[in-house]
Amino acid sequence: MTIKKNGFIPSCAPEELKAVLKAVASEWGDIIKDMEEFQVVPLKGAMTNEIFQINWPTTRGGLHQKVLVRVYGEGVHVFFNRDDEIRTFQCMSEHGQGPKLLGRFPDGRIEEFIHARTLSAADLRDPEISSLVAAKLREFHNLDMPGPKDVLLWKRLRTWLSQAKKLCSPEAAIEFGLDALGDEINILEKELSQDDQEIGFSHNDLQYGNIMMDEEIRAITLIDYEYASYNPVAYDLANHFCEMAANYHSETPHILDYTIYPDTEERRRFIRAYIGSSGNEPIDAEVERLLADAEKYTVASHLFWGLWGIISAYVNKIEFDYMEYARQRLKQYWFKKALALESLTL
Repeated sequence: MTIKKNGFIPSCAPEELKAVLKAVASEWGDIIKDMEEFQVVPLKGAMTNEIFQINWPTTRGGLHQKVLVRVYGEGVHVFFNRDDEIRTFQCMSEHGQGPKLLGRFPDGRIEEFIHARTLSAADLRDPEISSLVAAKLREFHNLDMPGPKDVLLWKRLRTWLSQAKKLCSPEAAIEFGLDALGDEINILEKELSQDDQEIGFSHNDLQYGNIMMDEEIRAITLIDYEYASYNPVAYDLANHFCEMAANYHSETPHILDYTIYPDTEERRRFIRAYIGSSGNEPIDAEVERLLADAEKYTVASHLFWGLWGIISAYVNKIEFDYMEYARQRLKQYWFKKALALESLTL
């Protein structure tokens, strides 16, 4: 499906999308007769879906309604079950988290437009904003979501490795060392799994583009739950720290700068804010343990997104150098494994 960018929704747009948009407008008391009343603004930074802001004039004169249209990326069903993701989306809304679901069509959905700004890469380094994000992430992890509460990370890694092997050319499979990664996943699961580790409902994709802030009341909203599942909270923290090396709005969004990976004190400050958001003074030993666990889980994050990049290069048509992104994440996997998990041997 294609939406005309920087203009109006064309007459060739799918009838299902036009019908749902008109139905949403009608529910709000706005009667749309001509599709050119819907104005389209593309929103950048998404790497799984394409997202658009849709505006139209209201019957109240001079005012405009806004919704967000999410067009699903091609082939992304290999990463997650879309029905499960929709259920998560609806449940999050019922918990007062994130936007409301306004309508669905075969290739996507229409969501409430949140009147807040999306964070930038620089915002993640702002101590005040970072503390707000940490508190919101703690709240997210404490959500009681339906379904099994088992760790999904290792099963998902094995599923993605299988998909990558099916899609890759023999040359690419050798380049990325796919035949060795099954053993790597087994080692990581054995070494990182702990009986007393905290499991929570994890976002699993907490890059800055999935965090919004209302400037007036300084409220944080986490969006985009495609990859959300129960996982060790240390893994989710690790994933967020790894995302601080990215700037998806630069001229080279696929290039990661690990020289700006947060240092120990920056990570410690985030974890103190995370633990302390409950109102209790963080205990130093608890902070240090979670800090150490999160650093170890960075290797799982690199492997996760490395496999994601390989698969995306074959199934997703969004303009992004997925293969180079995968190379960098897997290169960092081997580097971080040597540092964070020195005890591991094949």
